[in-house]
Amino acid sequence: MGVYPIGEAIEKSNELGLDLVEISPKADPPVCKIIDYKKFLYEQKKREKAMKSKATKVIVKEIRFGPNTDDHDYEFKKKHAEKFLKDGAKLKAYVFFKGRSIVYKDKGEILLLKLAQELEDYGKVEQMPRLEGKRMTMFIAPKTRK
Repeated sequence: MGVYPIGEAIEKSNELGLDLVEISPKADPPVCKIIDYKKFLYEQKKREKAMKSKATKVIVKEIRFGPNTDDHDYEFKKKHAEKFLKDGAKLKAYVFFKGRSIVYKDKGEILLLKLAQELEDYGKVEQMPRLEGKRMTMFIAPKTRK
């Protein structure tokens, strides 16, 4: 190809059966390129799709507790939480306060902190327990594998 004045560039692109695409309009003079625009778009979509497939998808698993969850249920749910973290998913553990059980928010916080401490080998706390309405939520991210 080469450097052409705009009139010649348009003629040349028509002659070749290709498109004249403006690359840098702010430059003086504007920079254009003679390409097959459909092919260019196809290649661009292909690159974007490849980038998207390489991006990691974050999976968030939820575990729900009550403020008065007994030991057996707690252990059962803790085993599930361990499995989720081992599989590389983030964990959202929350205590749901029904009705007047909101008076036990300290119990809920103790429960979540106990869970975080026992899952220390599998993940690290991303967000400490925080009360939002009737839920006290805590996030745990899996530890990265080496």
